[in-house]
Amino acid sequence: MTTALSPEADTALRAHVRALLTQAQAHEMLDDVLEDFPTARVGERIHDLPYSASEILWHLRFTQRDILNFVRDETYEETTWPDGYWPHDPEGSAREWDAQVTAFHADLDALLKLLDDPATDLLAVVPNGKEGGQTWLREFLLVADHTAYHVGQLRLLRRLLSKD
Repeated sequence: MTTALSPEADTALRAHVRALLTQAQAHEMLDDVLEDFPTARVGERIHDLPYSASEILWHLRFTQRDILNFVRDETYEETTWPDGYWPHDPEGSAREWDAQVTAFHADLDALLKLLDDPATDLLAVVPNGKEGGQTWLREFLLVADHTAYHVGQLRLLRRLLSKD
C-alpha cells in the first residue's frame, strides 16, 4: 500500500515520531527518571497510592509490548482491560525491576525498527487494526503518549520515595 504522504513529508513525520519516542521534549525520558531511583523501595505503595513504582514500570513495559504484538503478530490475542494490563504479583514486579527496564528498551527498539522501515505505511491500518483508526501512526503515538504519562508518575514516585 502506498502512503498519501509525499516522500519528504513521510521522512519528516517519521523523524518527528522517532524524536517523540527517543528524546526529551515536553516530557522526560524513562532513563532520566530511573537514574538514581531508590530501587530498594520500588515495591512500596506510599501515600495511599494504588500502585508502586514497580507496578507502573511493569504496566508500562507490558502495554508497550502489547502494542508491539498488536502491530506485528498475526496471532495477537487481545488482553482483558484493565486487569490484564497490571501485574498480578506486585512483589514479583519489584524483584524484576532491571528485567522490566531491559525489556522496555528491547521492545522500543523493535518499534523503532518498524517506524524506520519505509515499507511501514504510517497512514495504513495495522494488520490487526480496525478500519478507520488503528493506523501505524496512531500506534506509535499511543506508545509515546502512554509512556510519557507513566514516566511522569514514576518521576513523582521517585521524589516521594526519596523524601520518606
